[in-house]
Amino acid sequence: MKKLVYNRAKQWAALPVFDDETRLEIQRIIDSADMNELTDRFYRQLEFGTGGLRGVLGAGTNRMNIYTVRIASYGLARYLLSLYKDMGAAVCIAFDSRHNSELFARETARVFAASGIKSYLFDALRPVPELSFCVRYKRAAAGVCITASHNPPEYNGYKVFFGDGGQVVPPHDLNIITEVNNITDISGIPVASFEAALESGLIEIVGHEIDEAYLSEIMGQSVHPVNQAIGSITIVYTPLHGTGYRLIPEILKRKGFPHSSICLVEEQLRPDGNFPTVQVPNPEERDTFTIALQYAARTDADIALATDPDCDRIGVAVKDNNAKHVLLTGNQMGALLTDYILTGLSEAGKLQSSNSAVVKTIVTTGLINDICDAYSVECVELLTGFKYIGHWIKNNPGRDFVFGAEESYGYLRGIYARDKDAVLAASLICEMASYYKSRGSSIYERLQQIYTKYGYYCESLVSTTMKGQEGQKKIISIMNSLKTAPQKLLGSLKIQEVKDYKDGIAGLPRSNVLSFVFHDGSKVVVRPSGTEPKIKCYFMVKGASQEAAEKRNKELQEAFKLI
Repeated sequence: MKKLVYNRAKQWAALPVFDDETRLEIQRIIDSADMNELTDRFYRQLEFGTGGLRGVLGAGTNRMNIYTVRIASYGLARYLLSLYKDMGAAVCIAFDSRHNSELFARETARVFAASGIKSYLFDALRPVPELSFCVRYKRAAAGVCITASHNPPEYNGYKVFFGDGGQVVPPHDLNIITEVNNITDISGIPVASFEAALESGLIEIVGHEIDEAYLSEIMGQSVHPVNQAIGSITIVYTPLHGTGYRLIPEILKRKGFPHSSICLVEEQLRPDGNFPTVQVPNPEERDTFTIALQYAARTDADIALATDPDCDRIGVAVKDNNAKHVLLTGNQMGALLTDYILTGLSEAGKLQSSNSAVVKTIVTTGLINDICDAYSVECVELLTGFKYIGHWIKNNPGRDFVFGAEESYGYLRGIYARDKDAVLAASLICEMASYYKSRGSSIYERLQQIYTKYGYYCESLVSTTMKGQEGQKKIISIMNSLKTAPQKLLGSLKIQEVKDYKDGIAGLPRSNVLSFVFHDGSKVVVRPSGTEPKIKCYFMVKGASQEAAEKRNKELQEAFKLI
C-alpha cells in the first residue's frame, strides 16, 4: 500500500494533466515525508457511491477536486450515451454555496459538452430540490448538484439524479459506478472549452424561468389558505449561509406572509462556504440555532426556521406553553405535517383513503404509522434515504402520494420533485403555524394533543465518526460483531428479533442495515452512513408517558455505547 500511495502521489506531482497548484500541493507533502497525509489522500479513489461523490476538498485521488469531478462526469456521460445513443440526452446542473461549487459545476458541464451532451446550468446557486424539479421540467436524462449538504466547510460533493428527478437507484447507480471505476487515465478525459460550448448551445444558462415554475408548483401544495388577519405569525429564518436565502423569503411572501412578519438572520444571510457563524451548517444540531433563537427571543417570534446549505433539510423551533422557544426533531415535525395534511384533506373531503399513501423510511418515527392508521391511509416504509421515497413515487403512478418524510428533517408533498424540499417544507410549516394560531392553538399544543392520543414517542440518533482507512475497518468490524454475536455486545437487553436488511427484508433492496426489536417494542437501527465516515444508531421508543419513554431511550443508548 505504501508503494502504491507514493507512486500515485508522484504522478500527481509530475504529470502535465494536473495544474501547477495541484502539482505543487502534492510535491510539498512528498517533500515533508508526511506519509499519513499522503496515505489519506491516495490510498483509494474517492468512492463514487450510490448517490455520487462526497469528500474533503484538496489534491489527491481521495479528495474532491476538478479531476475527481471530471472522472465522475465522464463516467456518468458514458453511461448516459450507452442508454440514449443519438437521442440527444441533456443534463441539468446546479450548485450550492460551498468552496469550488461553481467551479465544479462548470467543469461538469465542460465534460458533458465534450461528450456531446447538453447541460442546463443554473446561473447562480440554487436549492437541490429545484435541481430535482428542473430535471423533470426540462425532461433531461439526468441531473448533477454540486453540494456536500450539511457537512463541515472542508467538504464538497457531487450528487446525481436520474431522469425522473430522483437520486439514482439500482440498477443505474451501480452501472454508473462501474463506468466511473473503469476510468483509469485522467489525461484521456475530453474537456470542452466553456465559452465554445456556450456558443454552440451545448451549455445553456437557466434561472428565472425555472424559479417561477418551481415556486408555482410549491404554491399548489397548500392545505389551508393563509389568513394573517386572524392567524398572524412572526417568522425568523436563517439559510445558514446557503441556497435558501432568496427563494424561502419569496415563497413565504407569495403565501401571504408580509415582509414585516419575516425576520431574516442577517449574520447568516449571505452565502459563504466558510459557514463562519456555525460549527457545522446542519439544522439538526442545537448549536446551529443559537443566533436564530436570539432573534426569536428579541422579536417574540412564533416560529424560527433554519435550512442547510443545499436547502433540502429544515429545522424548526416553536414556542411552548411557557412562551419558551424549543427545537422540534425531524420526527416530531414529520408527524405534525402528516397529521396536518391528513386532517385537512379529510375535512375537505379530498382524502382518497383506499388509494392514498404516506411514505417514510424505516428509521422515521412510528407515530406517523399511528396517524395514518387513524385515517385508514397506508404508511409505506422504505430504506433510509429520500431517494427511495422518490423511487416509490415513480413506480406507483396510480397512487395518491400524500406526503413523504424522513427523520433527518426532510419532507415532500407533491410530485413536482423527487427529493426532500425545505422550500416546500418552510411554506407548509408556516402555513400550519398560522392555521393553528387562527384557531387559538399552536404547533406545540397540537404536538401534545397528538402524543395524548397516540402515545409518547421518544426518538434519538447517535452518530459516531470514524475517519480514514482505520475508521472504515472499525465500522465493518462493528457491523460484523452485531450480526454474529449481538447478545454478547448488548448484555442483558432482551432481543426479540434481529433484522438484517442484507437479506432483502419485505421486498426492500439489500442494504447494510441491522434492526434490533426488543421485548417492549422498542427498536434500534444501526447502519454505516452512506455519505459520511460515521456509524449511526437510531433509537425508537414509545411509552405511556414522556418520562417513561425518555428513560427507556437512555437505557438503550447506554447499552449501545460499546459501538
